[in-house]
Amino acid sequence: MREKELERLRSVVRDCLSKHLYSSAIFFADKLVTFSANATQDLYMHAQALYLGKQYRRAVHLLKRHHLVSADLRFRYLAARCLEEVKEWDECLAMLGDFDVDEHGNVQMAEDQDAEYLEKDTDEREINITAAICLLRGRAFEALENRARALRWYQAALKSDPYCYEAFERLVENHMLSNNEEVNLLSSLKFDQEDRWLSLLYSCHLKKYDQMKSIESKFAELDREPNNSISDEDRTGCSLKENPDLISCKADYYYHCGEFQKCYETTKLLLEKDPYHLKCMPIHLEAAVELGRKNDLFLKAHNLVQEYPQKAIAWFAVGCYYISICQFDHARRYFCKATTLDGAFAPAWIGFGHAYAAQDESDQAMAAYRTAARLFTGCHLPALFIGMEYLRTNNLNLAEHFFMQARRICPTDPLIFNEMGVMAHRNKEYEVAAHWLRKTLLLIPVPITDAWEPTVVNLAHTLRKLMYYAEAITMYEKALALCPKAASTYAALGFTHHLQGNTSIAIEFYHKALGLKPDDTLTAEMLSSALVEECRRPSNPRDI
Repeated sequence: MREKELERLRSVVRDCLSKHLYSSAIFFADKLVTFSANATQDLYMHAQALYLGKQYRRAVHLLKRHHLVSADLRFRYLAARCLEEVKEWDECLAMLGDFDVDEHGNVQMAEDQDAEYLEKDTDEREINITAAICLLRGRAFEALENRARALRWYQAALKSDPYCYEAFERLVENHMLSNNEEVNLLSSLKFDQEDRWLSLLYSCHLKKYDQMKSIESKFAELDREPNNSISDEDRTGCSLKENPDLISCKADYYYHCGEFQKCYETTKLLLEKDPYHLKCMPIHLEAAVELGRKNDLFLKAHNLVQEYPQKAIAWFAVGCYYISICQFDHARRYFCKATTLDGAFAPAWIGFGHAYAAQDESDQAMAAYRTAARLFTGCHLPALFIGMEYLRTNNLNLAEHFFMQARRICPTDPLIFNEMGVMAHRNKEYEVAAHWLRKTLLLIPVPITDAWEPTVVNLAHTLRKLMYYAEAITMYEKALALCPKAASTYAALGFTHHLQGNTSIAIEFYHKALGLKPDDTLTAEMLSSALVEECRRPSNPRDI
């Protein structure tokens, strides 16, 4: 067949692939290989068509039969992708050849690799084939449950090419790195000058605890329209203000700040524009649970189960709904189903533990948290929640051990210091407790939201124990500014005034507390005591 006719047939195959007509592509690619006497480029096109048509074994056989897997790195990579699809992980790793990677994710390729192909010069921006291979090796090791080696290969993929987003996604979403490790990895990536926007966006995807003060400036820069007056080095290139990914990052930031209403409103607007944006769905569901939006949780769970019955997020949503209505047995069942469908879905493991903890089943709760701690080594939350369970059961030594472990992973999460303060208070180490609780308030973003009201109250209780009554009263008043209808805070504020001998003011606050919670027997007793003391106090002659 003449070259012109062969080229025409090649264009037909390419067109079939672009239109997703894979059976047609396979049919014509098979004939093309015969007509061209097994030309290398046509064999590659045929193998691609087989891969896209899900005929993975046939594609591998084709490449092996024509001895192409050793001829070109592209063929080896395609064969390995086919083996990945049929879950032949050991064969997949063997197919990818001899690579070595150090603990920092630096790759050393064997000398027989196709270096000429790797250094291909083109005007178009392409993902480095080394990055794709490193990513595939990472997925294979992760499937074999060798997460330490998977971590190295994902780092290697990202270092080989910062545009290999899948590697970045695996590292961040699977919590494979701690806060500091994430920052160090990002700083080691070699972005081009025009890729500043990508560097900023990656930075916004990292854990938020260390970025509370700087992340808003990054959001502002990504939102800003291009300005020609800014130097090329500082210019992001374009505005991502309406980009769903950036909006999802902002919602995650609001959630970490305790601004659950703002987080919920942000994700709700995003999901109205893009109802199937699954990446922001976990944070939307978590914010809805915090706000008690039961109807929204029910509707979201119903729709997700209908649309994505094989995805973990659907059953996680069902579990969130049952958590919100306090049916913890049902919640456990659906969180368990979510973890079965996707063992690397961190929110489901945490929810699974919470559902047990809510019914005081500490052993099962800690089993779920420990599994999460083993799977997500860069996430401090499982260790923190294990510590909280030990604290709840009054095992203070083990609680302290896990709090310190959580602190090593994430030294800037205010919740860790709050729990350490609570533990010190329970140990009657009130000076230590006050230190940790003050540190908690320093780490919380300003303005403080009502989510942190318990921390303010805890500090006020501690200061009262230390007899710093004036400071304790100030803290109680701050707590009331956050939650004006907290009966226990009014009672505690009254008790502090009572201890100072200000019985008339104490009586006023006791009355306010009982107005909000009439069945509080302790406050009623304290009110009676204050009234008796006030009646026994001698009258001031000037008031007669």
